[in-house]
Amino acid sequence: MSASPVLVAQAAPAEGQTTVQTQSTLVVIDVTAADEKHDPIHQLTSADFTILEDGQPQKVKVFEEHLPGVPAPSPRGPKLGPGQFSNLSPVPHGALNILLFDKLNTPLISQGYVREQVLTFLKNAPSGTRIAIFGLTTELKILQGFTSDPNLLRSIVEGNTNRSSPSPLMPSVVNADNPGGDNAELNSDAGRTLGGPDAATLLANLQQFEAQEQAYDLRVRQLYTLNALNQLARYMSNLPGRKNLIWFSGSFPINVLPDNDLQDPFTVQASAEEEFRQTVDMLSRGQIAVYPIDARGLMISPGNSASSQSPIISKGPRTFTNSDEKWTQEIVDEHETMEEMAKQTGGKAFVNSNGLTEAVETAIEVGSNYYTVAYEPANGNWNGGFRRIQVKVDRPGVTLAYRRGYFADDPIKYVKEIPVESNQEQSGKGKDGQHAEPQYNALRAAMTHGSPEPAQIIFVADVRPVGTDNEAAGAEFNKLAKNVKGPFRRYSVTYAINPSQLSFVAGQDGARHFSVEFMSLVYDDSGAPVNEQVNGLAAAILDAKFADSMKHGFVYRQQISVPVKGEYYFRIGVRDRNTDKVGALEIPVRALAKVQPASALVPAGGTQTKPN
Repeated sequence: MSASPVLVAQAAPAEGQTTVQTQSTLVVIDVTAADEKHDPIHQLTSADFTILEDGQPQKVKVFEEHLPGVPAPSPRGPKLGPGQFSNLSPVPHGALNILLFDKLNTPLISQGYVREQVLTFLKNAPSGTRIAIFGLTTELKILQGFTSDPNLLRSIVEGNTNRSSPSPLMPSVVNADNPGGDNAELNSDAGRTLGGPDAATLLANLQQFEAQEQAYDLRVRQLYTLNALNQLARYMSNLPGRKNLIWFSGSFPINVLPDNDLQDPFTVQASAEEEFRQTVDMLSRGQIAVYPIDARGLMISPGNSASSQSPIISKGPRTFTNSDEKWTQEIVDEHETMEEMAKQTGGKAFVNSNGLTEAVETAIEVGSNYYTVAYEPANGNWNGGFRRIQVKVDRPGVTLAYRRGYFADDPIKYVKEIPVESNQEQSGKGKDGQHAEPQYNALRAAMTHGSPEPAQIIFVADVRPVGTDNEAAGAEFNKLAKNVKGPFRRYSVTYAINPSQLSFVAGQDGARHFSVEFMSLVYDDSGAPVNEQVNGLAAAILDAKFADSMKHGFVYRQQISVPVKGEYYFRIGVRDRNTDKVGALEIPVRALAKVQPASALVPAGGTQTKPN
């Protein structure tokens, strides 16, 4: 079921012929309409629709019907020469489908079943169905970009890049997310079984310790997942039309209720409400409807399984009952979270079913037949409150599916960053062994090797070697990884950005201020970072010169060195610090083998500056 209101970025006229990036209040909703047999209804018109926001009628400004297999022309990107690359995707307009294999939140035993079911679907996938495949562990990886070639998709699903692997942050290969309850010895009856108050106290302490460890892993898992969904939203933000995110997951408990069996009942209260709200907002802005599918299918309590060897039952009926109730509540919480994610983004959750193939078929079919309705809210007060949307169709027997509201956050406010661990601290512990959450940067997250290329800021990068000679040391201000040795080849990276994509803040000094961050990274073929160059640029343009400045492209240059021996990749990115929007692209260094060198170390129009 479809829906996603979006606050659309548009260029508003300013100072004659000049445009400055602003945020329109246009709200976009994807709506599906079905009859009594659940078949899609076609050929509705804008006159059939009534849109209400908080009970007040809204004027429809945009109306489109979308059908499967009828894509609009693809976006036309800039003409690129040798050594030039852009993060503008050539994917055409229309519904896009993303398969997300979530190994971070899925027990190992369920991952193989998911693969089998997806392969079954791909054998009979409708012709022209465009699908991309992503994988999630502690990082989001793009395994295959959008394609309608079923053979290519099957090879990715079957290949080594998508093989099953245990989650590094789940306590069980079968189940998960029952802090303090995995160990049958650590339960409320165990103290009496072993005898004596000292034994009971010891077991209670051990139970509390284990719960704290698992609760922290749970919190880290939540943040990794939320950040991955954020990355997906940024990656697809510039692709027009609806995107159906089919997410195979074994669990994702945003809110875990207090456990009254623990000394501290709130140990497992790993709430992520604020992060959850931001992620849902990012998804809806990108017109991404989430279809969570419980990868475990139909389940029974581990205590009722004949293969469980009955360690819990042997402790008595009270222990068995407590364990069974905890497991049941855990599953209910996970399914409620999936239902909420689907509801907030206009998708549908599939739980308690072994028919994963049918779930994928339904998600793609429903998500490919929809109407896009857009309006500008009559209420222009962006106070952060929740606004309820109601869509009606003046025709009997019609069932509508759409997102039921959105948060009226200021479209140009700075997006709060979600803290998550660095690559060096993926085990859930800080460098000193303590539970410390490291800082997170939206651009650095987008710079992960092999991850999606976000397109919130579209840019062209001209990358070419500087001169023809090798060098013994890296370029000035480069940050080389330890044990990386020369000789090196120096490269010039030139960013070209349309200034209308950047935000300019009017100051009392009669100027308009902007702040941009640039980052170039070099990875080896194993995905390990080898070198980086990071620069920040904060500047102002006088109002009197602003119109003329906006007529020209914005250019910035960096230099970064790459070891001569070995296989390496460039990851190049930019971030608008005022809005936290990012753009990034990745290219293999070998793609520059025949590119003509730059004519000078520092070409005109830019400089190599000290990082800040």
